[in-house]
Amino acid sequence: MDIRLAHSGDEAAIRACAQAAYVRYVPLIGREPAPMLADYGAQIAGGLVHVAVDGQGALAGFIVYYPEGRHMLLENVAVAPNAAGRGVGKALIAHCERAARQAGLGGVMLYTNAKMVENLSIYPRLGYQEVDRRTEDGFDRVYFLKPF
Repeated sequence: MDIRLAHSGDEAAIRACAQAAYVRYVPLIGREPAPMLADYGAQIAGGLVHVAVDGQGALAGFIVYYPEGRHMLLENVAVAPNAAGRGVGKALIAHCERAARQAGLGGVMLYTNAKMVENLSIYPRLGYQEVDRRTEDGFDRVYFLKPF
């Protein structure tokens, strides 16, 4: 698996991956979660999106991150359902963490929807600590930080 900066030709596959990865949360949240509504074209153009591609060049997942203050903000990580369980998400998060270290930042901050309960146990296993809970844009978000 390779991880590389996304380009405009990846946009359709990124949108499809986001839809497939997040559609199961619509009934829990009561509406489409933020990653299903994101402007991936603008994020790709801004150099904020990296993709994981398999040996055949198919998109296995993607991540959106950027520096914000003293931390890298990991805004979105999604894995294609057909690539789930193969370490794609962990590899993408590790890629973000390396970028944060290379940029001299103090850690990685991320948030997840409080109703995405499996994430609430995944991130602590990767070294993230819950630091805040708040409602933003109508979503109940749980913030995590992995300090370096």
